[in-house]
Amino acid sequence: MSTLFISDLHLSPTDSARIQLIVNFLKTETKGVNALYILGDLFNTWLGDDIVPTEFEPLIEQLQRLQQSGIKTYLMVGNRDFMMGKNFAHRAACELLDDTCVIDLYGKKTLLMHGDTLCIDDLAYQRYRKWSRNKLLQWCFLHLSANYRQGVSDKIKQKSRQQKQHKSAIIMDVNPDEVVRIMKKFDVSQLIHGHTHRPAIHSFYVDGKAVLRLVLGDWDTQVSVLKCNSQQCELIDHRITKS
Repeated sequence: MSTLFISDLHLSPTDSARIQLIVNFLKTETKGVNALYILGDLFNTWLGDDIVPTEFEPLIEQLQRLQQSGIKTYLMVGNRDFMMGKNFAHRAACELLDDTCVIDLYGKKTLLMHGDTLCIDDLAYQRYRKWSRNKLLQWCFLHLSANYRQGVSDKIKQKSRQQKQHKSAIIMDVNPDEVVRIMKKFDVSQLIHGHTHRPAIHSFYVDGKAVLRLVLGDWDTQVSVLKCNSQQCELIDHRITKS
C-alpha cells in the first residue's frame, strides 16, 4: 500500500485539459493506494462553496469514487483557494485538514503544510495572508454577489502578478530558519509541502537529527506526485533528473 501527496494543480473552469489530467490520474494511478493528500491550491481561485463551477463535476465525482473504493482523501486549502470550506470538502468526500497537520507516515512523524507560511521573507504576501484569513472579512466576502466576488478576486490576482515581477526568487521561497523552527516546534523528522513550485527532496540536519523536506511540484501539462510507502518516498516529477 502507498500514500499519495499532490498540490498546486490550480484548476480553472476554462482549463479542461488540466481538469481531465487530474480525473485521469485519480482513475488510473490510485491502485494500491490507501490515502491521498491534496495540500492546497487544488483550484486557482475559490469564490465560496456556494459557487462550484459545473466544469469541476467530473473531479468531484471521481473523488467520491475514491471514498467508495476505500481510499481516504484529505484536502488542505492553499493561498489561492483558502475560501474553500467544509461544505465543499463533504461534497467531494474529502476530510478538510488544518494547515498545519501532523500525521504518522509509515512510522515517521510528518508535518503537512501548504507552505506559504514558510515564505516569511515575502513581507507583502504575509500581510495579505493575515488580513485575507480574517473570519469577519471572509464572512462579508461570502455575502457579496458572485459577480462582485469575481471582480475582487480578479483584482487581487492582477496585483499579485504585478508584485511578483519585482520580487526575487529567494524572497518567494521558504526561509530555511523558519523551516527548522517549525520542524523543531512540531518535533517531526519530515515536512511535506507545496506552494513554491520547486519540486525537490531536501535532506539536512536539525539538532543532529537527519530530517527531510519534501516539496511537491505544481501541475501544468504533466502530473507531479509524491508517492510514499513503508520503504521510501519517491517524488515523481518531469523536472527532476533521476541519477
